[in-house]
Amino acid sequence: MSALAALANPTLEYELCGAPDAPVVLALGGISATRHVLSNPNDQTAGWWEGIGGAGRALDPALRRVLGVEFLDGGCTELGLPEHEVTTHDQAAAVVELLDLLGIERLDAVIGASYGGMVALALAERWPDRVRRVVVISAAHEPHPMATALRSLQRATVELGLRTGEAAEAMTIARGLAMTSYRSAREFAERFPASSDSVAGSNDPDVGARTAVERYLRHAGERFAERMPPARFLALSLSADLHRVLPERVRVPTTIIAAQGDTLVPSSQTRALAARLPNVRGFHTLRSRRGHDAFLTETGRLSRLLITILDD
Repeated sequence: MSALAALANPTLEYELCGAPDAPVVLALGGISATRHVLSNPNDQTAGWWEGIGGAGRALDPALRRVLGVEFLDGGCTELGLPEHEVTTHDQAAAVVELLDLLGIERLDAVIGASYGGMVALALAERWPDRVRRVVVISAAHEPHPMATALRSLQRATVELGLRTGEAAEAMTIARGLAMTSYRSAREFAERFPASSDSVAGSNDPDVGARTAVERYLRHAGERFAERMPPARFLALSLSADLHRVLPERVRVPTTIIAAQGDTLVPSSQTRALAARLPNVRGFHTLRSRRGHDAFLTETGRLSRLLITILDD
């Protein structure tokens, strides 16, 4: 069974799929994640976390109902800027409102990765009675200063693009910069060895990229710019930097999963979070050469780990 709807009072658009009587798991991803987490009878296209769902996987729709949402984004002005700020606690409040409308008294679990992990912590801090347990992947109680530095430059780039009429180009550049923090130095070194590039000429003259890594960043940025409005990007990027949760107030049973080589959310920060949580149930490191994006690329390993956590 599956249901897809938008709230009459536009708050959160959502998708809910899986066995009607099964426990509900809320799955939250990064700022580009959507409500479409998994393919289902109403929408058979691949979801953003397809590798975690399906028979025998962590989000098996025969065993669990999976809830996905569209994050609030603060609206858009005539200039293409956000109308107002939105915080991770705002996102959590909207989730609670949605649960009330759906008649879901308590979530069996919230699994949040990256920005979604921040929202999961905010929900557990303010509304502990609405969730049984939380799994936080590649996220912490506050942003790392280096992550904020990178995001602030991305926002400045996009704002400049809006002022000069080059919003799409600015979004492309901002996303390319973001990719350098989503992936690890090790992956870049292995994937784009300098010796394999022909620096003398470009294989992609239309975009002026002279090396393989430039072409990769360019294409990743263009794909992102096609689907992400600048105002939404600016609002969610700032939301990540405004995020603050006091770990001592998160009394919901919480499991932390760090990604090996994550430069955006270093393991030292996630370990510090785990040390301050009063009800931490485990700390795990997801082995990967991909860094922060491991929750999207190492779905087999992550699914096996989540099964052990959710079945506990």
